[in-house]
Amino acid sequence: MAGDPRVAPYFSGSWLDEGAYAGMLAGLDRAFDAKARMKALRALHIPASVGAKRLDRWVEESGVVVTTGQQPGFLGGPLYSLYKGITAVRLARRLEESLGRPVLPVFWVASEDHDWDECDHAHLIDASNRLVRVRVPDPGHHHRAIHRVSLGREHEAIIGEISEIMPNTEFKPHYLELIRGSYGPGATLADGFRAVLSALLGPLGMLVVDAANPTVKAASGELLLAELDRAAEHEAILREEAAAVEGDGFPLQVPILKGGVNLFLEGPAGRERLYRQRARFKLHRSGQVVTADEIRSRAGQDPLVLSPNVLLRPLVESRVLPVVSYVAGPGEIAYHGQIGRLYEAHGLRMPVLFPRHAVTVVESKIRRVIDKFGLGLDSLQRPAHALATEIARAGVPDDVKALLRRLRRSIGQGAEELLDLSAEIDATLRGPVTHARNQALRAFQDAERKIIRSVRRENATALGQLEKARTHLFPKGKPQERVLNPLYYLARYGNSFIEELTDGFEVDLNEGTG
Repeated sequence: MAGDPRVAPYFSGSWLDEGAYAGMLAGLDRAFDAKARMKALRALHIPASVGAKRLDRWVEESGVVVTTGQQPGFLGGPLYSLYKGITAVRLARRLEESLGRPVLPVFWVASEDHDWDECDHAHLIDASNRLVRVRVPDPGHHHRAIHRVSLGREHEAIIGEISEIMPNTEFKPHYLELIRGSYGPGATLADGFRAVLSALLGPLGMLVVDAANPTVKAASGELLLAELDRAAEHEAILREEAAAVEGDGFPLQVPILKGGVNLFLEGPAGRERLYRQRARFKLHRSGQVVTADEIRSRAGQDPLVLSPNVLLRPLVESRVLPVVSYVAGPGEIAYHGQIGRLYEAHGLRMPVLFPRHAVTVVESKIRRVIDKFGLGLDSLQRPAHALATEIARAGVPDDVKALLRRLRRSIGQGAEELLDLSAEIDATLRGPVTHARNQALRAFQDAERKIIRSVRRENATALGQLEKARTHLFPKGKPQERVLNPLYYLARYGNSFIEELTDGFEVDLNEGTG
């Protein structure tokens, strides 16, 4: 984003340069004819807002897609998942103008992920301005892919908990019904995530694809098996790229593990990373050893058992869909910088990466608190105790602060004079005099701390308001968009929340080539 020239060789052009996107088209047209584009559409969940005529145009006029994606998150995941989707919508609209062909926004649901603890919860704020973690009980998944784990009948209790947390507004019944319909018995977290996103972003023209969709697996199976066959070669490529990235002064986002294959296979311990072991492969957790032929046989019987790791997943997207650009978060941008040559090894080209919009939502009630203390947003990310102490120190009356400064200055000056005079009497007196000065200064420091504590007690209500603001803007000390679920704002403001975000997420290209 800063335009550092060292970065350019790792990516497919600047995200600000219209020409970079246009430069992707010839390769996409060679890989995707009309028949391939029609096949790609079969993998997508298409909302009613995208009519048949638009889809026909997309096929006939060599349409392309802007993708973004995320692993499933309960209730739609943190705010940044919504921001990714809206950014992709706005970028697709802008590229459709500049490229002169249809561009569809697509959200890729990474349902093959197996990290249940990252997917099973959502954070909301209740009426008392407390951060509440709503969690789906673990049904005993044993590291299975998220799309394999069906939910039980506990969803009504969870919906009841959410209902208690949500404010009573005209919008609340609509969103409760959306949740109830998305997370019914037999659904998975991936199903619910897809349903929520489709409801929120479908009206904007967003299409959704599930990584475990049979069409996706059929279209990407050849690539996965090619990765299996060339695992050692591709590890060497990734290792060289990693060395180059670090040599240019950048940290690695994803370490390259010795013997690691960019694939997972479902085994005795769930979804397990594959490692090369001589002419065979070892599953990471269970230790089971399998041959390439056995992996091929398993994948032939059930394509879902074989899936890509984080470095290979973007290539699967580009094999299944004509991806001109991917909307990425900071971490994704970093690891894409490691895989340009892996794309090339599979006969693909990395799409142009576009950084997602980042937002901090400040409601008027929170703005009033910030303004009252004269704070900037960044200052609220500091630890609560440090911020409270700073505010309390600022609340000490000016005449008290001035008197403390005079006393410290007077003690310091008096001690210096006494040191000089006592040294003329006896040089060994320097130590006791210095000790006495330090004791006096510590005594006044202790007095200042007690004064500040008293001010804090007197201002407990005001400092409580400050903590409320921190909960809204930096919950758990993290950026709001990485923790809070959109449901908090949707229940308060309805669809106007999404409309305002969409209007605000402007996409300006040709501001520079980076």
